[in-house]
Amino acid sequence: MRQRYLALLSVFASLPAMALTFQTRLENIEWKVEGDQFECRLSQPIADFGAGEFVRRAGEQATFRLKATGYSLASGSATLIAAAAPWQPGRGDLNLGAVKISGGDIPFNTSQAQAGRLIAGLMDGRTPVIRHALREGGAMEVRLLPVRFSKAYSDFQVCTAKLLPMNFDQVRQTEVGFPGGGIDLDASAKRRLDTVLAYMKADPTVNRVELDGHSDNSGNRLTNRDLSRRRALAVMDYLKAQGVPEEQIIVRFHGEQYPLVPNTNNTNRARNRRVNIHLDRVAEQKPFVPPVTAPAPATTPAPAAPAAPATAAGAASAKVS
Repeated sequence: MRQRYLALLSVFASLPAMALTFQTRLENIEWKVEGDQFECRLSQPIADFGAGEFVRRAGEQATFRLKATGYSLASGSATLIAAAAPWQPGRGDLNLGAVKISGGDIPFNTSQAQAGRLIAGLMDGRTPVIRHALREGGAMEVRLLPVRFSKAYSDFQVCTAKLLPMNFDQVRQTEVGFPGGGIDLDASAKRRLDTVLAYMKADPTVNRVELDGHSDNSGNRLTNRDLSRRRALAVMDYLKAQGVPEEQIIVRFHGEQYPLVPNTNNTNRARNRRVNIHLDRVAEQKPFVPPVTAPAPATTPAPAAPAAPATAAGAASAKVS
């Protein structure tokens, strides 16, 4: 009897620790598509956990992330897997690498390459699995199911087709070049400015444009400074013609003072002939209004003291004056 008990213990000890799994029931699976010109999201709610979400920002490819609203992941790392479906015999799981867990409501974001492979796997019937080792032993798994993914991904693509060419982080620091050495905007410069204008039109919170004109060192310093000024003014005129208020534009010019690269050859000098554009969001300044102070309460004059009775000498003096 004792030998059978020890044998059972050894069997149980050899079994892998149980995994805590979060997955929505098959009949409740749904995909949601949301977004605007700045960002599109394709998500699947996960019961008792939160959601798994593909996010594509303007100017970028999609990434994948978890939104943990019902469960908190400890810091560490997790393994990303595109698991083969049970009805696909002979196909193994695909290990897509590790992701760093930082905790919080959004514990990680995958790389764009990992998200692309997850999407391809979902289109092929695979299940995204996030496997995370628990400190107390065992593992936790979060699973998304590929049910109705193809239709949802088609809707997601409709959303992404309407994204702006660039997001704020990309467009806020923009460079317009003058490789020919003059002050006229070429077709490439106008395309770049049109991208900036498209973003500003979509995001009215961007309300300041700083223009910094630069030159190479080909001429004398005064000539170079004037060239950099005229290049910045050419950009300003283009922005103004497209509706940007002049009071939102700040112009500076630096001549040859701040080269991007040494002015040692024609290629480098062409790079240094430029206008740098910086977009910013500045809180509107309200005009100063002096505080209204309440008028001091009116005071009632104190009643005059009763006059002392006149004496006979006083009365006589009054009559003399």
